[in-house]
Amino acid sequence: MRRRADYSRCYRSGRRRHGDFAILYAVANDLEHPRLGITVSRKVGNSVVRHRAKRHIREIYRRWSQRRQLPAMDFMFQAKPSLPTAAFPTLKSEIERLLATWLPSADEASSRAS
Repeated sequence: MRRRADYSRCYRSGRRRHGDFAILYAVANDLEHPRLGITVSRKVGNSVVRHRAKRHIREIYRRWSQRRQLPAMDFMFQAKPSLPTAAFPTLKSEIERLLATWLPSADEASSRAS
């Protein structure tokens, strides 16, 4: 996501999932694929810390094996001030757990195949 309107729409009407280090907002989009957005405020740290946090979240999303199964939605992560203290494996498990809540269940996948 690149436009401010997309981020605002996620904040206003998106569904939320909370974790220890980030909040995931999700809202349906008109595209045929999911999009990722990341916001990291100055409360998290200086510019080096903020950019590192974004890179970590982006890389976790890129490497996640189930990414292609996500529905056509805009996913936006808002970093919490505690994010820089998280070890990478801990952050990875939380991000994947938050994203996994949006995967279609086995029942939904079988009904679509029929």
